[in-house]
Amino acid sequence: MTTIRPAAPVPPARSPRLPAALPPPPPSTSTPEELLAGADRLLGTATASTTGVWPRAVALLLRHALEEALRRYWHTRKPQLAHCPPHAQALCLESYADPDTARRWSATWAGLSRACHYHGYELAPTYAELCAWRGDVDRVIRALAPRAR
Repeated sequence: MTTIRPAAPVPPARSPRLPAALPPPPPSTSTPEELLAGADRLLGTATASTTGVWPRAVALLLRHALEEALRRYWHTRKPQLAHCPPHAQALCLESYADPDTARRWSATWAGLSRACHYHGYELAPTYAELCAWRGDVDRVIRALAPRAR
């Protein structure tokens, strides 16, 4: 005759782990205005040593200025959103800011992002394109700047 042993007790199920909270974004060492000034310096002083590099460097500075302006906007307006990626912040922007500013931010950011990446089959952005984006970035920075009350 075979004896059947009782089954071992089933351990209790573990509660699901919640994802860790995102760390706060690192503080930027440059303001959007300083990044814009750096882009202006590169736009005005292309040299032989920066040939082929300066257009994408200007695009990177302009894009970073846009992202920093948006991060600062959310930090003063709704701090929880300052910790989200720029794309998520941009999606919320139309609900809080002027819709034209939100659309300009998105369109300019998309153009600059495309210009920042090197592709062997694409030319670097032209001086005229960079100047147009620079103007758009300046308008967005001014629109998102906190107003004194």
